[in-house]
Amino acid sequence: LIIRVQSPDGMKKIPSTKRETAAAFLKKVAKEFGFNSNGFSIYLNRNKTGEILSQNKTLTLLKIKHGDMLFLFPSGSSSSSGEVMDTVQEDEIDQYLAKQDGKIYRNKDPQLCRHGALGKCVHCVPLEPFDEDYLNHLDPPVKHMSFHAYLRKLTGGADKGKFAALENISCKIKSGCEGHSPWPEGICTKCQPSAITLNRQKYRHVDNIMFENHTIADRFLDFWRKTGSQRMGYLYGRYTEHTDIPLGIRAEVAAIYEPPQSATQNSLELLEDPKAAAVDEIAAKLGLCKVGWIFTDLLSEDTRIGTVRYSRNQDSFYLSAEECITAGYFQNQHSNSCRLSRDGYFGSKFVTVVATGGPDNQVHFEGYQVSNQCMALVRDECLLPCKDAPELGYAKESSPEQYVPDVFYKDKDKFGNDVTFLARPLPVEYLIIDITTTFPKDPQYTFTSTQRFPIENRDILGETQDFHSLATYLSQCSSASFLDIVSDFHLLLFLVTNEVMPLRDSIGLLLDAVKTSNEELAQTWKKSEQWATIEQLCSTVGGQPSSSLGYEAMGGPAAPASSSAMWSCLHCTFMNQPGTEHCEICSLPRS
Repeated sequence: LIIRVQSPDGMKKIPSTKRETAAAFLKKVAKEFGFNSNGFSIYLNRNKTGEILSQNKTLTLLKIKHGDMLFLFPSGSSSSSGEVMDTVQEDEIDQYLAKQDGKIYRNKDPQLCRHGALGKCVHCVPLEPFDEDYLNHLDPPVKHMSFHAYLRKLTGGADKGKFAALENISCKIKSGCEGHSPWPEGICTKCQPSAITLNRQKYRHVDNIMFENHTIADRFLDFWRKTGSQRMGYLYGRYTEHTDIPLGIRAEVAAIYEPPQSATQNSLELLEDPKAAAVDEIAAKLGLCKVGWIFTDLLSEDTRIGTVRYSRNQDSFYLSAEECITAGYFQNQHSNSCRLSRDGYFGSKFVTVVATGGPDNQVHFEGYQVSNQCMALVRDECLLPCKDAPELGYAKESSPEQYVPDVFYKDKDKFGNDVTFLARPLPVEYLIIDITTTFPKDPQYTFTSTQRFPIENRDILGETQDFHSLATYLSQCSSASFLDIVSDFHLLLFLVTNEVMPLRDSIGLLLDAVKTSNEELAQTWKKSEQWATIEQLCSTVGGQPSSSLGYEAMGGPAAPASSSAMWSCLHCTFMNQPGTEHCEICSLPRS
């Protein structure tokens, strides 16, 4: 007998006999697939019914015939091909789109439709969201279907996606193979990763990037305008439905956080950021998340009229290999939760935005992602940039320390024939997915402050975040409501991360007020001791009573009648009440 055994790693044919017992047959399967005796289970049916146990019954008694297909599932494997993982918590936007119909409804064609008002024909029947003809005829045409449209394509049809599975690519040798010595002494077809042929990805995880207003981008570009050096920042916002594309996803940008960095006119280096966790925590409490990163590549063309050089085009490159590797690194850090993948994740919604010169020599914002194949090559350290050609990458060669599978791409030769090339070097356009980047006609504001609190990590410009700048900011906002005053992303970061009086454990109510635009909650928090202390600090650093900074107009406590009513601690710069021998803040003696 020849019995076929289907596993998550492929199918194998196991020779047997009619009189062979189930126990002996299972030992053969374990040896063929490289499992121990308890490392797997075999079933007669794909839905895990009819398990074959290790027993002395013959295969004939178990009604297993020549050519039958059995199904192997490794122990501890929570899902099989096409099986949904209900324990994975997907993003809210993914849960919402999964419940939508997604079909493209068309009106009755007056010329082609010959049926009644309630009938349907091929000219007006609803189209599937992955219909390529419909996407190609949009204005402008859509080259990539949305990720959820791709899922509908996989899970559609008569089998309802029974055989569909989202598999993450791996470029590493599979561990646990005991039939030979480890690499570089040995390798076999069971543990060897498959060769990769790069294809242009047909879908994308994000279909549009939208900045809420121009102010967000203008403030980010101010650094380049004042210094001539490039700049990088993280995009914080939310994912929403993009209605222009069936089942599309939009990344809305509400704020840009600029981490510590060292930059010149031609280079950019990220430095260690001790505040990274606090920033993510604040953003989460505001209902935001990190949706991408942005960097500038700008060079002035004519400073008199404010034009910039058009350097990224089809004759050079859109993203360099080094930028693709960085984008892949960020996307691997922010993977996309997915119930149809056995790993619980697939791809990423993390986007890349480049501020660069356009064909009209004005600043343009271009959005990109890299493909899932690029993410795998970057994750497993198989892709390198070329030093002398930024538009080319290079697939590493195998070494005693690392086995690297062959990477290929297809192109046309001078005769128009499809030819397969080894990816050494590799044109990075095979790895890039472009995303439309837009600004709304009617600006939106998650943070409503009309004044500008200094942006973090801009000390080189003389723009520092300290209590003196806070006092200046508050004096400019004396006529605004308290909610509008504190509704500034960079101000909230300063209140939480400053070294003098961090409010990380006591600012939750204020963040809720900003998130829900609730003035009453903001007024409640303003009456707290923490805000009163912040006001006194601003008064001390600013060298003037709080009433002159507009605090009384904001409802804050009035300044003392005489400056001698309070004394400043020489150790921590906090104001303290008269008559005390020790500072109420740092507990050190008055001196």
